[in-house]
Amino acid sequence: MNLKPYLLALLPALVLLGSPAQAAKLKPQNLKQLISESESILSGQVQSVTDGISDQGVPYTEVTIKVNNAAKGQHEKNSTYTFRQFGLTKPRSNANGTKMLAVSPEGFPRWNTNETVIVFMHKAAKLTGLRTTAGMANGKFVVQGGKVSNEFNNFGVFNDIEFAQGLLSESENTMLKTTGAFSATDFMSLVGKAVSEQWISNGKMK
Repeated sequence: MNLKPYLLALLPALVLLGSPAQAAKLKPQNLKQLISESESILSGQVQSVTDGISDQGVPYTEVTIKVNNAAKGQHEKNSTYTFRQFGLTKPRSNANGTKMLAVSPEGFPRWNTNETVIVFMHKAAKLTGLRTTAGMANGKFVVQGGKVSNEFNNFGVFNDIEFAQGLLSESENTMLKTTGAFSATDFMSLVGKAVSEQWISNGKMK
């Protein structure tokens, strides 16, 4: 089967990532960028992680999240949100003895069953329907012990952002000054208000 059209659809992401060494230096994305580039923002628990090959021959990882809360997009509590990301979870053997090595490239988020996450989901690619988080691994946050952190220990999440005076609570202001993991409750609350009150478009968050 001719995979050229599908590979071309993935070219922008692959160009962005380049080599594995370049992927390790994936540019941090701040919260304003993550919100702006997201179609859906939700918190929940990962219910399943599987992989496979689509009818078009494209390798994918399929993730299902049980939704607890949504800051952006129409997602009811306890509903499920399922998406497919490019690449397999691990290499797989073919019937002819060869091995398919098309795992998700470095820089894409990795997913684990039962982990609790806050995710900023980019809209799906038109041709393949595949999607991943906004800002790649920047846009997946794991919740542990009431704290939340992305793959880069939240580096740059609040860089170069200004909030209107009096907009944030005391705990939210403290979060902005925190290095590393911070309160998942405060983070989701801030994100929810930023979206519902349109802080970016009305200039309260710039």
